[in-house]
Amino acid sequence: MNRNVEIGQLILRIGLGLTFMIHGYLKFAGGIANVSGWFESISLPGFMAYVVALVELIGGFAVILGLGTRIISALFTIIMLVALFKVKLAAGFTGSAQATGYELEIVLLAMSAALAFSGSQLLSVERLLLKTMFGDQFEDRRAA
Repeated sequence: MNRNVEIGQLILRIGLGLTFMIHGYLKFAGGIANVSGWFESISLPGFMAYVVALVELIGGFAVILGLGTRIISALFTIIMLVALFKVKLAAGFTGSAQATGYELEIVLLAMSAALAFSGSQLLSVERLLLKTMFGDQFEDRRAA
């Protein structure tokens, strides 16, 4: 793969992981029970607040490390689609004085989908583990 593409994917991976990790942390720090109540107020099961916060926090950290990037990015994509259609769409792209728009959700959705499809192997723990377990066979399969 082109080295510039790998560097670009690494930048996306770190930015996406950091953003989700911080959002997950803030859900717990701000009172996860409050977030759970807010989920219920928009007709989502309250327990999903815990699921989303854990996926964001732990998944964000894992994506930064390059561990399970494709799977976690797919989960991030689902989270962003739900946020977009369930909460943000009515506010418009740029929002208003009363509510923010969905421009951030669109960017995070695009980043998540891109990494779900492509992955990011540069400086990833996953690549290191696979190379340790399979050696040169891993490199051969990746090139095919």
